[in-house]
Amino acid sequence: MNDTRPQRAVVIGGGLAGITAALELADAGLGVTLVEGRPRLGGLAFSFRRGDLTVDNGQHVYLRCCTAYRWFLDRVGGAQLAPVQARLDVPVLDVGHPRGPRLGRLRRDPLPVPLHLARSLAGYPHLSLAERASVGRAALALKKLDPADPALDDVDFATWLGRHGQSDRTIEALWDLVGVATLNATAPLASLGLAAMVFKTGLLSEAGAADIGWARVPLGELHDTLARKALASAGVRVETRTKAESVSRVEKGSWRVELADETLDAEVVVLAVPQKETHDLLPEGALDEPDKLLGIGTAPILNVHVVYDRKVLKQPFFAALGSPVQWVFDRTDSSGLKGAGQYLAVSQSDAGDEIELPVAELRARYLPELEKLLPAARGAEILDFFVTRERTATFAPTPGVGRLRPSARTRADGLYLAGAWTATGWPATMEGAVRSGFSAAGAALSALGRPHVHPLQEAA
Repeated sequence: MNDTRPQRAVVIGGGLAGITAALELADAGLGVTLVEGRPRLGGLAFSFRRGDLTVDNGQHVYLRCCTAYRWFLDRVGGAQLAPVQARLDVPVLDVGHPRGPRLGRLRRDPLPVPLHLARSLAGYPHLSLAERASVGRAALALKKLDPADPALDDVDFATWLGRHGQSDRTIEALWDLVGVATLNATAPLASLGLAAMVFKTGLLSEAGAADIGWARVPLGELHDTLARKALASAGVRVETRTKAESVSRVEKGSWRVELADETLDAEVVVLAVPQKETHDLLPEGALDEPDKLLGIGTAPILNVHVVYDRKVLKQPFFAALGSPVQWVFDRTDSSGLKGAGQYLAVSQSDAGDEIELPVAELRARYLPELEKLLPAARGAEILDFFVTRERTATFAPTPGVGRLRPSARTRADGLYLAGAWTATGWPATMEGAVRSGFSAAGAALSALGRPHVHPLQEAA
């Protein structure tokens, strides 16, 4: 008698990578179980309650060129809740200007690449005329690079920028302004390959590629509430507060996942957890050099949250120069704050020097800086001040990391890897996480002999 049971899959990890892999496998007809150790889905892009507020653990944005994450939003029914701005427009405030705070803007015109940014760059007040001209020359050189070239991975971005005439000021006021937020590292600590990928894709591919999108609701509504509904509709069994204790091969074409109080058997297992946890769960022989995973470093992100008794910022967000402050976002509406107050989130990437500082010290550092940037804050009462810390927010995009990042496939048939830290070609972003889920599911379905059209290929 033929076995007519549907093929089964277990996805370990309920971040964006795991959710994506589970949806793809279920949509292809597999019986899928998703297990997550936390009480919620969403990985490191989540929300929590603080009194009457719903707080995101950190400010997350995406760009119009993030086609995989945009697919994810569509798939869970959340696209309208995290729209993209109509046209790139980033206010940049320099408080270190000798004549006082000075506002500039990075915005695009409705013109083809590279003319879409020409007017903005020509009038960017935070660089001299010579520095602005040097940016254009460096951008043209950057456009010629192939981010997939392994040689670029061994070079740091700062060295390349220096060779192409970029001053320290230019790096601070432009390249790092974008790079720190997307790579979670300053130019000296960033792989040229990853930096080239970010700037070529975001600024030099299509005119609207860098338009910024962000959630107008708590991230938990997108990555947990709506994701759970989508998974349930696809037939995925979701088990939170459940950790996988071991993964082992039962026989050719069959795997066993041991949970605390249950054993799951499946033809496909996807490990969609951080690199150290993946290393600990990998069966012997699954990777040629499993210890390479432990060589992929991590980088922290700090978020400072301030609730004022009045409105102190008119823009939805801005970036800062000449200040410890990097990016500031208005989270008033999405948090559910009522009344006349305003809730601002200060997003600090590459926060290794500050991630362990006491709250009192961070308060003493950042409140005066916000008053310099926002004059309306100088007489405002602070209703709440708190800090969220993600000590391992992203993988560190250091030179050489490319050779450490594994592909979705392992040497063990039926076992696949997912996570933003795998070899997606992208830095550690929500986009990279979703892409890794696509890759793992696609590799699994291909090995099972199931026809599979990648959602992004279908959209194209």
